[in-house]
This record gives sequence, C-alpha cells and structure tokens, in this order.
Amino acid sequence: MLHTLWASTPPPGEELDPNLVTPGVVGFALTFALAVVVVLLVIDMVRRIRRINHRAAVNERLDAEEAAADDDKD
Repeated sequence: MLHTLWASTPPPGEELDPNLVTPGVVGFALTFALAVVVVLLVIDMVRRIRRINHRAAVNERLDAEEAAADDDKD
C-alpha cells in the first residue's frame, strides 16, 4: 500500500496537471448536499424561533388580560 502511494506521488519540482487534481463530480455533489442541508436547517431554525416568539407574545397578552381582570375585581 505504501509503495503505491509513493509511486503515485510526483517527485518534487514536477508540476501537477490541474485537470487531474480537481474534486470532480463527487466533490461537487458533496458540497451541494452540504449546502442543501444547511439551508434546510436554517429554514427550520427560523420557523422554530418564530413559533417561540409567537408563544411569548400570546403569553404576555394573556398575562396582561389576567392582570387587568384582577384590577377590575378590586
């Protein structure tokens, strides 16, 4: 195995062909998949934050109504 790695490594000073040293289709597919996953996670995070903010606003409104009702009873 080590011999195969040494044989495929060019000697120092020899330039590499840039067409042979690209990530290719596999690299593009993995990068694209990672980008899709990140976008989906951001969409989910925004949805959850909006839900939490909405629940907090509803709780504040209910607390204010409850406090107003208690003041009216006194």
